[in-house]
Amino acid sequence: MKSPIQNEVGAIFVPVKDIEKARDWYCDLLDVPAEDDFPGGHLYVLPMKHAGVVLDSKIYTEEAVFGAPAFHFNTEDIEAAYTYMKEKGIDVVSDIQFGHFFNFKDPDGNLLMICKC
Repeated sequence: MKSPIQNEVGAIFVPVKDIEKARDWYCDLLDVPAEDDFPGGHLYVLPMKHAGVVLDSKIYTEEAVFGAPAFHFNTEDIEAAYTYMKEKGIDVVSDIQFGHFFNFKDPDGNLLMICKC
């Protein structure tokens, strides 16, 4: 039987404590407009080009916070991305590794990555 499951990611859920603050932080990070659409009152779907990122305050607990990057944001210029993050005062937790990626934390402590692929 052929699998009915597609080989693509639909969305990644990120646990956040305060949905509005998280929306504002991520929209500012990605330089996208913030909308006032919160499905169920606890979700915010970031406007992404490919796989979706959904902020979810209902699943937030300190234990649910990503201790390892569950995904990465893409960049074409890793040096510019690193400088941008540092200038914004974002908690960058590693230097650029192997000329291709670095890790940072969002305000809720989720460990994330930016990668030049």
